[in-house]
This record gives sequence, C-alpha cells and structure tokens, in this order.
Amino acid sequence: MATYVPARVTHVHHWSDKLFSFTTTREPSLRFENGQFIMVALEVAGRKLARAYSIASANYEDQLEFYSIKVPNGPLTSRLQNIREGDTVLLSSKPTGTLVMRDLRPGRRLFLLSTGTGFAPFASLIKDPDLYQRFEEVIVVRGARAVRDLAYGEAVIRRLREDPDLGELVAAQLTDYPTVTREPFVHQGRITTLLEGGALFDDLGIPPLDPATDRVMVCGGMGMLKDLRALLDQRGFVVSPGVGEPGDYVIERAFVDA
Repeated sequence: MATYVPARVTHVHHWSDKLFSFTTTREPSLRFENGQFIMVALEVAGRKLARAYSIASANYEDQLEFYSIKVPNGPLTSRLQNIREGDTVLLSSKPTGTLVMRDLRPGRRLFLLSTGTGFAPFASLIKDPDLYQRFEEVIVVRGARAVRDLAYGEAVIRRLREDPDLGELVAAQLTDYPTVTREPFVHQGRITTLLEGGALFDDLGIPPLDPATDRVMVCGGMGMLKDLRALLDQRGFVVSPGVGEPGDYVIERAFVDA
C-alpha cells in the first residue's frame, strides 16, 4: 500500500478553463528521476482519492510542480482544481515511471511527443542538463486542441530560455514545435499526421525519423499512444520492454482522466 505524506500548496495557476498547474512543498527525502510520476491525493469523506501525476519540476528544484486537466465530474480533479495556496494535498513517497533517459539507447536526436498534460514529464526532462549532454538535438512537439491550451508549455520553455545556467544549451539544442487541431495556427494537425505526412520535418528543415540516430519519448492520451506506437514500430523503432531495459522509444501508460 502506498505511503502518503502531506504537502502544502504554494502556488496555483489556471491557464484556461480546462488546464491548471500547482506547486507544493517537497519533502527533503524525496528523490526522483526527471520524467517520473507520483500519486497526488485528496482526503474525501475519510478515504483517499488519488491519481498519477508527472512531476513537472526538475529533480534539483526545491518545490514540486504538477500540470493538470480539469475534469468536471472527475472524482479527484473536480476537487483538485479548487485548491488554493496554503491548502494541503497528499503525495505518495515512491516515484516511478517509464519516461526516463536511462531507458533510451544512445542517439543523436531526441523527439519528445506530447498531447495535453502529457507535456508535464517533458517539462521536467528539458530542465535536466544531462539531456543536452546525451542528445545533440531535442525536439519538443506539443499537441493541443486549442491555442490557449499551449500556454503552460510556452511559459515553461520561455523561462528555460531565460535561465542563466541552461539558457545557452536550450538556445542551441532545443526546438519547440507546438501544434493545434481545432483552430488556425502556424502548425496544425495531429502529431501522427504531421509525422506521417512529413510536414513536421519540412517545417523544421530536418530529416525524417531514423531509428539509427533518433530516440523518442511519448506521453498523452491512450489513443495517441496507440497510434504513435504503431507509427514508430512500422519505421523500425523498438520500444523499451520495461524499466531498466533500453529501447529506441519509451511511452507512459499511467495516465487516465480522473
């Protein structure tokens, strides 16, 4: 049974009517790898309502950050979206997850493919200096339905570009590619469509996916995961079989609406 510890909410930001982020205090004993998740819970009527949340902050930061969807009838998120600074949430003490660098084989380019709140683990990973040592290029693809749903990712990447320690690495090696599906935008379409048709590579002026040099991390809805797994498998990419077993790409299956 999972062990939970209380954490104080230090900041809440509502990015749209569907998305919000919040930060909490961090137990000094908590250790995690960038890209991992923990369980976030609220005590309701004497029982815990919990859901897996990727940690969006880096493992060297003093506080923990989380990025969440608002589900009107979700047992947890319908309540969690109303938290305020000073409130208490419960956090599990054992991080886990498959979106970790050690489960990728060496490569030259890394593609981080996300939809919605699936960007959260990548927010943690792109703050990791080791990422830029391991890969020459890091391409972040952020899919959303509407332009307003891209705001959190834009803020994270903007702060990273201004960071006095990482800004230079980010400027040289990180490419941000946001795309939406339901509104006019500079990049439009589902990630699978942009990869299959080649528009993403044409837009960025880079070669298409190649399992000899490229590695991929995928986080998003179950339909997106299924489609991208099929696409990558067809192109000769090999998924990591499990934690501690490197592959050409990794996925995270832990997230469902709640």
